Amino acid sequence: MTRTTPPRPLDVEALFPELAAYRGTTTRLHPRPGSPDVSSSSVGGPLLWPADEPWPVCTEPHRRGVGRRPADIHRERQILAAAWARDANPGPTTEERALLEERARKHRVAGVADTDPLPMIGVAQLYRRDVPDLLAGPDGCDLLQVFWCPFDLHGGTGYGMSIDLRWRRSSEVVEVLAAPPRPAVVGFEGYVPEPCVLHPEQVATYPFAGLLPEDLRARIDAWEEALEEEAEEWENDEAPEAPTYQFDLSIPPGWRAGGFASWHVTDPSPMDCRTCAAPMDLLLTIHSKEWDGGSGSWKPIEEQDLPAHRFATPTEVAVGNWGQLNVFACRVPSHPHSWSIQ
Repeated sequence: MTRTTPPRPLDVEALFPELAAYRGTTTRLHPRPGSPDVSSSSVGGPLLWPADEPWPVCTEPHRRGVGRRPADIHRERQILAAAWARDANPGPTTEERALLEERARKHRVAGVADTDPLPMIGVAQLYRRDVPDLLAGPDGCDLLQVFWCPFDLHGGTGYGMSIDLRWRRSSEVVEVLAAPPRPAVVGFEGYVPEPCVLHPEQVATYPFAGLLPEDLRARIDAWEEALEEEAEEWENDEAPEAPTYQFDLSIPPGWRAGGFASWHVTDPSPMDCRTCAAPMDLLLTIHSKEWDGGSGSWKPIEEQDLPAHRFATPTEVAVGNWGQLNVFACRVPSHPHSWSIQ
């Protein structure tokens, strides 16, 4: 099934014609539960990885011998989904609660040193043929594969992810690795994605307001304040949901490729290449939710009747405080990437 973004609540270019000069596109990936294969763009699916190539590992020093087993995390999600999907008496039974408590236990892996090679988790793979706004890879590579370490504390910080991007030419993979290595335990269940197929959709997008010219930003702010004042004149239970530039008219939520990064948690930060100092472009956004529980104006037309609390998190991935991870790439594809959490 395709996923279709509804028309925006307002024509933002009619309100602010100058925005036409800043209009861009982004590809919403719309990951949804499914059974992808190695030839598919996917989240949490099997990767087109050569049998004779070492799997990415993390060797940065951090504790890695205590955590939850990935199989337990997947099973817990299955139990909960089935429990809440029941028409009669939805919710876990006493027996299911006991199973959930067992699955939630942390396990210790004996003899694991803090720098032992730890298999990274394959988070996603994107074929350029499927994703119009995916940046070009180096030397004609057509497949981007994304990995991360299933633990935090990298770089000596309290919260530090470790992300690995790999580009390759899919046509050069002859024999696919049948059984990739997997971590015995993970530090955070939000780093374990559920298998999802993608339904890419290219939509219009506009820069984060804080990066627009000051006079244009001021006019947008004044317009939003006027809408808020108008809404306050309604009775509380009758007040319409006032659209905002940030959350309804400019940058869509969810997993997406290309376009503009949102800086709604922090002030905009320069994302310049560490090698050549050139400004970097947004490569990929990994989002904890496909839409929010507020106005939900970005919720696909085909899913208007689905409640956010059960269906807005199909990948089960969580980054930051249920936020988003923005991965940036230099226009010289061989240069290292950078990232920011919002």
